[in-house]
Amino acid sequence: MFARNVSIHLKSNMLSDYTRTFEKDVLPLLRKQNGFKEEITLAGPGGVDVTAISLWENKHDADTFNRDAYPQVLKTLAKFIEGTPQVHTFDVVTCTLQQRELVTA
Repeated sequence: MFARNVSIHLKSNMLSDYTRTFEKDVLPLLRKQNGFKEEITLAGPGGVDVTAISLWENKHDADTFNRDAYPQVLKTLAKFIEGTPQVHTFDVVTCTLQQRELVTA
């Protein structure tokens, strides 16, 4: 399994709008992507720093999403974001999200 970690700085008072748009527009797009498994979005105190972690079957699927669909995601969320989101990728070593079974890389 593979993970994409996107760090986003939101404009003030935009967390609820960002969340609503993410759920309405971005999640359906993610669910259509080959290899997409899960999405976790975390917000720091004050709701301006957000971390979005997506889990993928493999690096190839995550890279395909990054190349083909991520630019559309950025356009969809641009009105809520300040600056450029930072993307980091990782191999997943352990994960308990899928039906509470331990999954290893």
